[in-house]
Amino acid sequence: MPHDLPKAYDPTAIEDHWAEYWVRENLFAQPTPAAGEVDGARERQFSILLPPPNVTGRLHMGHMLNQTEMDILTRWRRMSGRRALWLPGTDHAGIATQMMVERQLTSEGSSREALGREKFVERVWDWKRHYGGAILEQMKRLGASVDWNREYFTMDERLSVAVREAFVKLHEQGLIYRGAYIVNWCPRCQTAISDLEVVYDEHKGHLWEIRYPVHEDGRETGEYLTIATTRPETMLGDVAVAIHPEDERYMHLHGKKLRLPLVDREIPIVLDDYVSRDFGTGAVKVTPAHDPNDFAIGERHNLPSISVMDATAHINENGGAYAGLDRYAARKKIVEDLEALGLLAGVKDHVHNVGHCDRCKTVVEPRLSTQWFIKIQPLADKAIAAVKPDADGNKAIRFVPEMYEKTYLNWMENIHDWCISRQLWWGHRIPAWHCSACHKITVARQDPDKCAHCGSAEITQETDVLDTWFSSGLLPVSVFGWPNITAETRADFDTFYPTSLLVTGFDILFFWVARMIMLGCWFSADVPMADGSPRPAAETVPFREVYIHALVRDANREKMSKTKGNVIDPIEIVGQYGTDAVRFTLASMASPGTDIAFNVARTEGYRAFANKIWNAARFIFMNVDRAAEVGITFHRDMLGGMPAVDEDAPLEQRWIIAELWATTAKVNQALGSYRFDDAANAIYQFFWGSFCDWYLEIVKIRLNFGESANKAASTQDLTTLVQVFEAALRLLSPLMPFLTEELWYAVYDGKPPAKSVALSSYPFDDDAMVDENLLHTMSLLKDLIVEIRSLRKEVGVEEKAAVAIELRADTQLRTLSEENRDMIERLARVSEIRFMDAITAGLSKHHTANFDVGVVYERTIDVPAERERLTRDIAKYEKGLAAAERQLGNEGFTAKAPAHIVEGLKKQEAETRLLLEKAREALKNLPPES
Repeated sequence: MPHDLPKAYDPTAIEDHWAEYWVRENLFAQPTPAAGEVDGARERQFSILLPPPNVTGRLHMGHMLNQTEMDILTRWRRMSGRRALWLPGTDHAGIATQMMVERQLTSEGSSREALGREKFVERVWDWKRHYGGAILEQMKRLGASVDWNREYFTMDERLSVAVREAFVKLHEQGLIYRGAYIVNWCPRCQTAISDLEVVYDEHKGHLWEIRYPVHEDGRETGEYLTIATTRPETMLGDVAVAIHPEDERYMHLHGKKLRLPLVDREIPIVLDDYVSRDFGTGAVKVTPAHDPNDFAIGERHNLPSISVMDATAHINENGGAYAGLDRYAARKKIVEDLEALGLLAGVKDHVHNVGHCDRCKTVVEPRLSTQWFIKIQPLADKAIAAVKPDADGNKAIRFVPEMYEKTYLNWMENIHDWCISRQLWWGHRIPAWHCSACHKITVARQDPDKCAHCGSAEITQETDVLDTWFSSGLLPVSVFGWPNITAETRADFDTFYPTSLLVTGFDILFFWVARMIMLGCWFSADVPMADGSPRPAAETVPFREVYIHALVRDANREKMSKTKGNVIDPIEIVGQYGTDAVRFTLASMASPGTDIAFNVARTEGYRAFANKIWNAARFIFMNVDRAAEVGITFHRDMLGGMPAVDEDAPLEQRWIIAELWATTAKVNQALGSYRFDDAANAIYQFFWGSFCDWYLEIVKIRLNFGESANKAASTQDLTTLVQVFEAALRLLSPLMPFLTEELWYAVYDGKPPAKSVALSSYPFDDDAMVDENLLHTMSLLKDLIVEIRSLRKEVGVEEKAAVAIELRADTQLRTLSEENRDMIERLARVSEIRFMDAITAGLSKHHTANFDVGVVYERTIDVPAERERLTRDIAKYEKGLAAAERQLGNEGFTAKAPAHIVEGLKKQEAETRLLLEKAREALKNLPPES
C-alpha cells in the first residue's frame, strides 16, 4: 500500500479509517503520573479542558472553530514534547435537556407531571444514554485528540460529590442564603434564569398613560396623577406611586394617596430619588413583586409585595376580576376597561428592549420568588485579584486578546449575588431539607433522616436544583478529584492543576469563565501543594491563560441564524471537502479579535492544497521506487528530525532546507501567540510555493536513475527530498491530521517509528539554522525566472519554445546565473544567457531593482503598446514614490513607527526610484512611431 497511493486524493477514503484507529488505539490517553514523576510531569504538562457542549447538542461552526483551535494547540504541544492532556465531556444542560424530554413526552400524549419526579428523571437518564453522546461522536469522527478515558459528564457520581461539597461548604461559610428576590422567570421553562440567560431584542410596543385618582382623607379630590407603563397588567400589584422629591410639578401631592384603578385599593405616594423626572410623566407605579427596581423602592419604603401572576404568567387570585387570564389577554382587557372608565390618558408608540429566555425564546417575566443565592463578593474579590498584576507585575491569568481583561474586570467589579436555584427536575438537587416542625433548614453532605435543629423526622428535600453553571464552574477542580483527593487524584491534581489554557468564545465569558475562576480560586486554596505547603494564590487559578476566539460568520460577515437561513453545517461541509480542508480554512482565518467570514470557496481551495500535497507524495514515492530499481536507496533512520545543511550540496538543496527552518520558526512563533492564520499561511506558502512549485520542479532536473547516474548525487537528492517532505508533514500535522497521517505512514512503508505522526516530534526552530543570505540568493534566482516567464508571455513566445535572453546584472547575479544555468534554462525555457552591460535597444525587456532582462525573439515590437505600458509603469512608480516620500517626510510617523517598518519603507523608496529611472530610460529609447 504505502507507495501505491490512489491517483486521486479522496478524504472520505482515509478520514473514517484514521479517526477510528486513533480512538481504538487510545493514542491520546494521558495516564496519571506515578508519584515520583509528578514534579517532572508538572514542568512539562499542557492541559486543556473542553468547554462542555450541552448533552443535547449537535456540532455547529462555533464548536468546529473552538475544537479545531484546541486540537491544533494540543497536537502541537504534544509533538513538542509536552505531557499533553485534553479533557472531553458534556454538560447536563438542565433547561435544554428537560425541554427536549418534555417535548418527547408531549408527542406521546404524556407529561413530566404525569410521570412524577422520580420516573421523569429516569426518563431523562434513558434519553441521555440513547441520544446524549451525539456531539462527542462527531468529535471522534473529526479526529479530536482528546483523552477519551477521562470523559466526564457533569452529573457523574464523582462530579456530583464535588457539587454537593461545594454547596455545603459555602453554606457553612455563610455564603449561601435563601430569600425572596426579583428573578428573571421563564413562564415556559417555569424556572428562574440568570441575567446572562436573558437575550434582549428591540420591540415596538406602547407606553400607556393611566390616570390614578388622588385621595385625601379617604376621598377623591378630583385631581389625577398620570403614570406611564409598558406593562399595564402589572398595575394589579401596585402598592405605591413614586415621584422625585424635587419635582416641582408634584410638590403639592407630598403625603397624599391615590386610588388604584380597577382594584379600588388605596396606595401611597412615595418620594424617591430613583425616579427620572424626564421619562414618561415623571411618576412611576411601584410593583415590588414584578420589577427589580420597584422591589428596591419597596425595600427602602417598607412597602408590601403583591404578586399577581403565577408560574405560567397567568393572573392569579390577587388579580381580582382578571384572575385566570394570560398576561397579554389581561393587558388587553385592562386597557379596554381603563378606557371605558375614562382613566386611559393616552397611548404612545414606544420602542424598548424586551428580555427573552435564551433557551425557548419566551418573553421573560420579572417575578418575586424565593431562591437560593451565593454572596458573591468574597469569591469575586479573589477572581479579580487573579487577573490583575501582583506586586511584581505578574498576572496569574492572562487574557488573549488583552481587551477581554477589561471587559471581565468591569463585570466582576459590578457583580450581583448569584441566584443558583432553578425550578427544574433535571439537575443536581439542592442538598437542603425543610423541617415541618421547626421550619428550619438542614443542609448536609449525606441525606439526613432527621432535622439537625429539632430532631424531627418530618423533613422534605428542597425541590429546586442547582444552576447548571454551578456544576460546570467547578470542573477544573472536580475533574482532577476534588474534594476526594486520593493518592491517584492527588497525582493528577498536582500535575495538571492549574490547567494551561482555556479556549472559548466571548459568549460564555461570564456564564462559565468567570465562574470557574471564582470557584476554582475559592476551593483549590484548601488543597496544599505537592510538598504539603499552602497553595499560593497564583496556583489556585483554574487556568493560566484564556484565549477568546472570534465568531464564525457567513461569507457576508453576517451572524449565522436559522431565521436568516445562512447557517453552515460543518458536518455537511466536511462531507464535501474533508475535515482537513475545513480545519485549515478555519485556521487560516483565525486571528485574535477578528471574526471569521467563512467562505466555502476557500475550503474548496484548501482541498486543492491537500490534493497538491497528495500529488507531491505520489511523485516522491514514484522516484523512491525508481531509485530502488537501480540500487539507489536512502536510509529511513535519517528521517524524523530536521535536515541539516550540507555546504557542498547544490543551491536548491541548501535553500529548501533553509526555507524549511525559516517556516518552522514562523509556525512555532505563530502558534505560541495564537496566530493560527499566520501558522496556516506560512505552511501553505512553503508547501504550495517553495516545495511544490519550485523545489520539485528543480529536483526533476537533478534526479537521474539511468546508467550515467551519479549514485552519490542522486542519493543525496533523494534523501533531501524525502527528509524535507517528512519534516513538512510533521509541521502540517496539527492543522491537517488525516492527510499527514496517511502520507507519513506511506513515507515509512507502513512501518513508522511511532503509532501516529501525532506522537512524533514537531519540527523545532533554531534561529542559527535560518540562513537569510541563502534565502536572499535563491530569491534573486526565482525573481529572474519569474520575470523571464512573464516577459515570454508578454512577447508571445510559444510555450515549448526555448529563447535566448540578455541579462544585465551585478557580479553576484551573473555568477549565480552561471552556476545555475541549467535551472534557468529548464524552468524558464531559455536556450542561451547573454550577459550584457545594457539590453539591446528594440528588445522586449523587464526592469527590476536588481537586474534587467530582455528576450531575444524575432517579433516586431508593438511600439504604441510598449509606450503605453511604460507610461502606465511610470505613473505607478511616481505615485508610489510620492507616497513613500510623504510618509518618510512625516516626523510623527518615523518617530512612532517600528524601526523595521521605517527601514523597509526606505528600501522600497530606493527600489521604486530605480525602477522609475529605468522605465523613463526605456521609454526614451523606444524607436519613434512610423
